[in-house]
Amino acid sequence: MIFRYLTIASVLTVTGLSFSNLSQPTPPESPETTFKTLCSSCHGDVQAFVDRKWKHGTSKDELIASISKGYADFGMPAWEGTLKPAQIEGIAQLIQTSIEKGNRYSFNNKPKSNIFKTEAFTARLDTVASGLDNPWGMGFLPDGNLLVTDRNGKIYLVDSKQHKTEVSGGPEVLAQGQGGLLDVTLHPNFAKNHWVYFSYSAFKDAPEGKLSTTAVMRAKLEGNQLSDQKIIFEALPYSKTRHHYGSRMAFDKNGYLFVTVGERGSEKTNPQNLDSDLGKIHRMKDDGSPINDNPFKDKTKGTIYSWGHRNPQGLLIDPATGTIWETEHGPRGGDELNMVRKGANYGWPVISYGINYDGKVITDLKAKDGMEQAQHYWVPSIAPSGLALVTGNRYSAWKGNLLIGSLRFRYLNRCVIKNNKVVKEEILFPNIGRVRNVSIGPDGYAYIAVEDPGYIYRIAVQ
Repeated sequence: MIFRYLTIASVLTVTGLSFSNLSQPTPPESPETTFKTLCSSCHGDVQAFVDRKWKHGTSKDELIASISKGYADFGMPAWEGTLKPAQIEGIAQLIQTSIEKGNRYSFNNKPKSNIFKTEAFTARLDTVASGLDNPWGMGFLPDGNLLVTDRNGKIYLVDSKQHKTEVSGGPEVLAQGQGGLLDVTLHPNFAKNHWVYFSYSAFKDAPEGKLSTTAVMRAKLEGNQLSDQKIIFEALPYSKTRHHYGSRMAFDKNGYLFVTVGERGSEKTNPQNLDSDLGKIHRMKDDGSPINDNPFKDKTKGTIYSWGHRNPQGLLIDPATGTIWETEHGPRGGDELNMVRKGANYGWPVISYGINYDGKVITDLKAKDGMEQAQHYWVPSIAPSGLALVTGNRYSAWKGNLLIGSLRFRYLNRCVIKNNKVVKEEILFPNIGRVRNVSIGPDGYAYIAVEDPGYIYRIAVQ
């Protein structure tokens, strides 16, 4: 997710507040009701104020002054003649409380060592690989080596001594914007068939310029060479944009491959359109062909499993229950943790807890019949990428928890799950780097990949 501060033209954030519905009668004294009645049509949910840069200050007195006096040059009316002082103070306090929620992500210092205190134990981050740019995907081979994709298009085998060997024969990718070589996953029967799957930004030239999309290539890995390459999935339509590719992959216990595809920044045309592959999660056989009982088998390729997604970059399937967990980037605010259900619509952009990057309200709906609610959402956006379920006994205190990478705030997020809801979160390894991926290896250890510079770490209990 790309995070931007608002421009000077975006009056609602850099100048203070602007309210609508001037003709409304004086609302009840509740600040929440006042805000919802007078403010939300321009500003969205009050939680979104955590994610804005303010020109005239965020102290309570400064907020009261902004609301009371206004800024006529920017179209901000003065409210001191319409609202009671207690109402203005209540709104200011409500906004300030929302702003302060973002302070928990204010990490000012870089880590001084590889030792970190967590709530349950002391953890040590051991370096597994270094000298990477943007490690995106990780695949664990039976021989103990690690297969790593770098967004620049390179594929590496990493051994136990941190030696990297480049693998040849990978797909040709468009490494621009958020695109490039993205995820990698092994066939469940890799030990016998040696099939490896790569998701990436494929491209083609067109009269309107270079276009790209999310694609999946299957290839056979022998040593450090790939052969028998075949493109088994290609999301249509291609687009001129260079973001929101999605691209996480996972196999279920039936050997079916799930692939996430972002809406490519075209929220008005793709996620709610079943004639588009974009903004969807797809389910297919290991050769890319559709499953007979897919919910929309008469649409596009017949591979659509769920729809209404924005940019899903985390995906896992619980091996014990078959539950499919997914994380996706919202706009400014409203990143989501979802349980993916067959045929379900996840609502983007009809419902959302976020606002647009320019401060404009995308939708005033947070729920609608026929659309799924997130199991959990984040305001401000943490930019979730990578998702893992802690199993085994390496981290007994974390067993059953979800680990989620944060690109924006550069930490690993631990979610305690109860009845499929997040009941507690812990910030792990603050300021370690943009955490692009997290995965549990066959040895039971958690591995995290960070970007610029690119490292892969293994979490050990000290």
